[in-house]
Amino acid sequence: MEHLQFDFSEILSTTMVLFAIIDILGSIPIVIELRKKAGHIQSEKAAIVATALMIVFLFAGKTLLSVIGVDVESFAIAGSFVIFALAMEMVLGLTIFKEDAPETVSIVPLAFPLIAGAGTMTTLLSLKTEYATQNIIVGIILNMIFVYFVLKNTDRLEKLFGKTGLNILRKAFGIILLAIAIKLFRTNTGL
Repeated sequence: MEHLQFDFSEILSTTMVLFAIIDILGSIPIVIELRKKAGHIQSEKAAIVATALMIVFLFAGKTLLSVIGVDVESFAIAGSFVIFALAMEMVLGLTIFKEDAPETVSIVPLAFPLIAGAGTMTTLLSLKTEYATQNIIVGIILNMIFVYFVLKNTDRLEKLFGKTGLNILRKAFGIILLAIAIKLFRTNTGL
């Protein structure tokens, strides 16, 4: 069996990219609204389901794509457009993606698609073209620990950052996502 080598710079890069894509801090207002509507959010369940979805997609995503006749590069380019749209939503304060709030908010829409949504899945496959799988998994786990912490403490964080602070964080991560979208597009098109 091949020895797994962990690369700190790859782990840091994947962690930061996923952190920007998941944007759990920017989603605090949505999480608070979901909590008000549902009465309670199961933070553990949401974090575990989102982690499982991401890891399964990391391993099976490419196979799933080949079954439907799409190569990873095309998926990555399509993903760059999704990431670009998410970034524009964050930077300009638009609402492109709508959320519903059914009774099972801890799974849908919280774990999927809010945490492990199309942008996250696309990013995972794109990251897999550049980084070692074990480093991506560490990045996923670090992010999910942070997501769990945020879900458990949304009320405190809302008071700490305030509306203005959350808005600034959201816009800052939006600009990072714009840069990531452009990099993904350039890498997979050869431009």
